[in-house]
Amino acid sequence: MIQLKGISKHYPAGFGKTYVLRNINLGINEGEFVSIMGPSGSGKSTLLHILGLLEEPSEGEYLFLDEKVDKLSEKKRTELHRHRIGFVFQAYHLIDELTVYENIETPLLYKGTSSSERKSRVAELLDRFNMVAKKDLFPSQLSGGQQQLVGIARAIVHEPKIIFADEPTGNLHSEQAKEIMELFRELNQKDKVSIVQVTHSEANAEYGNRVIRLKDGWVSE
Repeated sequence: MIQLKGISKHYPAGFGKTYVLRNINLGINEGEFVSIMGPSGSGKSTLLHILGLLEEPSEGEYLFLDEKVDKLSEKKRTELHRHRIGFVFQAYHLIDELTVYENIETPLLYKGTSSSERKSRVAELLDRFNMVAKKDLFPSQLSGGQQQLVGIARAIVHEPKIIFADEPTGNLHSEQAKEIMELFRELNQKDKVSIVQVTHSEANAEYGNRVIRLKDGWVSE
């Protein structure tokens, strides 16, 4: 599903380069639940952003669903984002001016989904996540855990093949974090969605089937 070959990322620094990732070789299969771990500054978020097509590598080759990412047109890249990829962020990234319902619906509007199907998909997720009574509230009226549930519902409403999650429980207390991680496990096992998460938490990593550890930009195992 995903293949990285010799991926590096560097930024200009004075007369040289500062490397954030170095020679990453990595494969992720369909249906996997992978955790990327490592100390702060090890390159975890950069790797996730490259995997999720938010950043481009400086060197190396990236195959996503058997397509060379560097050869993709802007249109094709946007299409992958709208149809194949879901993103969940630590800071939720909900749109403050939209209700819970409208936030969840947004990816379907970008995808051009019909009105009746949009209603059906959003209603199904509101029910599944026990958020029906909160559908007309705004993000500021929700707890952190509830905002993250909306973030996850928004990430999966368009039925992506893979979810990328950057510290998805970083702002939550332990009970909320557990609820979110159990939801990810259910999405992976029942819905067959592949998941790649960046996490500091060994407990969160245990929900997945594989851990990739980074140190100073290298895969350390």
